[in-house]
Amino acid sequence: MRRLAAALAVALAVALALITIGPRAEADQSAPGFSTSYQRIPGADGTGIGAVVLTPTGQGDGPFPLVVMPSSWGVPNVEYVGQGAKLARSGFQVIAYSSRGFWDSGGGIDIAGPPTVADVSKVIDWADQHTPADTSRVAAVGISYGAGTSLLASAQDPRIKAVGAMSGWADLIASLDPNDTVALQSVAGLLALGNITGRPGPEMASLQTKFVTGNFDGAIAEAKQLAPVRSAATMVDQINANAPAVFLANAFEDSIFPPSQYTDFFTRLTGPKRLLLAHGDHSTPEVPGAIGLPNETWDELAAWLRHYIADADNGADAEAQVQLRSQRGVWRGYTNWVAVGQPRTAYLTKPTGLSRTGTLQPKASTGWTSNIAAGVPTLADSGVALVSGALQGLLSIPTAVATPLVDRSFAGVWSSPVYTSGAIVNGTPKLHLTVKPSGPNTSLFAYLYDVNALGVGSLIAHKPLTLRGATPGKAVPVDIRLEATSWEVPAGNHLVLVVDTVDPRYLGRSALGTSVTFGSPAGDPSRISIPVIA
Repeated sequence: MRRLAAALAVALAVALALITIGPRAEADQSAPGFSTSYQRIPGADGTGIGAVVLTPTGQGDGPFPLVVMPSSWGVPNVEYVGQGAKLARSGFQVIAYSSRGFWDSGGGIDIAGPPTVADVSKVIDWADQHTPADTSRVAAVGISYGAGTSLLASAQDPRIKAVGAMSGWADLIASLDPNDTVALQSVAGLLALGNITGRPGPEMASLQTKFVTGNFDGAIAEAKQLAPVRSAATMVDQINANAPAVFLANAFEDSIFPPSQYTDFFTRLTGPKRLLLAHGDHSTPEVPGAIGLPNETWDELAAWLRHYIADADNGADAEAQVQLRSQRGVWRGYTNWVAVGQPRTAYLTKPTGLSRTGTLQPKASTGWTSNIAAGVPTLADSGVALVSGALQGLLSIPTAVATPLVDRSFAGVWSSPVYTSGAIVNGTPKLHLTVKPSGPNTSLFAYLYDVNALGVGSLIAHKPLTLRGATPGKAVPVDIRLEATSWEVPAGNHLVLVVDTVDPRYLGRSALGTSVTFGSPAGDPSRISIPVIA
């Protein structure tokens, strides 16, 4: 940690030097600019919080609307100095700080517990006494851990009139243990980064002890106890009562905080709100903007802040509530989440023939069953956490599979007709399927692919689900809501659904030697609802 602290000191000095170097006019108090200082701010329980404070100069004496920016998990306060400089230069008082337990801030990592959330209010209090901030006009803005902290703080502090929460979470369990299936790679990565860059508090230490010793069920049970007070989804009523203007942004392929838990939260908000979703992995759509590079998401957020806490009549409140960016880079706006796509139901038929492939057809097909062996991986998977989604978002390189090579002994495969004129899959696909596991615990992984004439599929969306304590040999209806997407299917391509039982990104529970039987009973046909813009 001493080396890390020294590295942070150097990075902070360099960052402060860079953001204060500029045209000579910035030194002239008559020209818009900002001053910079490093401060130790007393947080909750007096814990010292390391903060970069950017104060407007040459813009009058204030008071200035305040933007408080808690840092991401494992990242110091210099994370936001590029964007913070832009905001300060345009008339905002900015305080960017290292979250409790990380880097130069004291305390222990409490996984966005009450002290971490209370730190936001303490920073606002400090700004009221030591800066020309107008603490009746406050925004809490952050990426990832800072996003979740900002949302939670908006439920507790009515001074927060706007929130910018990018690549964050609203529901911690739905994010890291989706459908009772631990996101293994993501959780392991977060724990490792927390230990390298910070000091685990009692909550984190207890969880990671269980995790690294293989007591996964114990870790999950403990996490479920800790999660409600750390999830904005459980505090929607308080947030709605305070009515901050909430700006949410996320990536479709986010491997830590996937988008559907954000869309669920978004639909429950009753105040001013905006949702932006684009392709990429965790924080990749926003990090370039945080360091000051041109960025669509930050530009939208800056306009949002100018309208809601700086009283600018810039029309930010008149834009479409929901904005989705397809994998081809096309933005489309919608009045609400319901309007993003028209659900179309396709029914699954029995996989048959030499290829053992079923079809996705408009007419229900019932009375069939099809068996696969469980616990064996296939070529279909969701890729590598933090890597595969980033490749999709930054370089348009999708997670791909040759669908003819997916072994039908270990996966169910269903194919749609060709889209002769193309289509846009826009929203959240929903799969309903009857399964009969031969063991008590079985994990299922559903993948939806955009497949070309050569059989090469690009992953559109996926989702895991784990059956626990099932009665072996008893049929169980399951519903798997895949992750949200906005994907343009080219003319001549078709969709392929794959369901198997192993994915290396997740802690699966399918045992070797067991099996799963898919079925479509009379009165409850197996089907998938795909929201499409034709």
